[in-house]
Amino acid sequence: MARTPDSRKNRRVVLPLVALVVGSGALAFASVPLYRLFCQVTGFGGTPQVATAAPAVPLDRVMTIRFNADTDPHLPWVFQPAQREIRIQVGEQALAFYRATNKAAEPVVGHAVFNVTPHKAGAYFDKIDCFCFSEQRLEPGESVDMPVTFFIDPEIAKDRKMDGIQTITLSYTFFRAETEGSRRDASLRTGN
Repeated sequence: MARTPDSRKNRRVVLPLVALVVGSGALAFASVPLYRLFCQVTGFGGTPQVATAAPAVPLDRVMTIRFNADTDPHLPWVFQPAQREIRIQVGEQALAFYRATNKAAEPVVGHAVFNVTPHKAGAYFDKIDCFCFSEQRLEPGESVDMPVTFFIDPEIAKDRKMDGIQTITLSYTFFRAETEGSRRDASLRTGN
């Protein structure tokens, strides 16, 4: 069967539309990981950076670091900072603790999301080690102290937009982890 001019026109319209739909789907699928990577690299939205070590020599500038903790209502934990705030020199390695207690009658796995405020300080807040890098499993009634090791990057002193910043708040929110069991429990609650 010979192709008519109309079928060629239709093909020229349909193929780009199919490519647009496939491309949009791929972009939507990749948008969350790409956004997360963008935030981690740039500190956008108060996302702290990850480092392997603090600088050798801290600066004279002293900053106050405040600690905040929140827990999603679906996670039966009590979660709070062990200290409300500390004062550190810029570039000095610091260690702080958060405490979590599982109030459920069964083991529960949680994961923490984090940010700093003001958001523009995220590019200078560097974590060396953190409980938030992996999921945390607590047995029934178990309490644990969870450490976070961090420093404020001395590059903050070169950024004129950061001159007035004397206090940074490190904030965590714990959620129930998306494990097989928790996905099944959630689907039972929602009926899906």
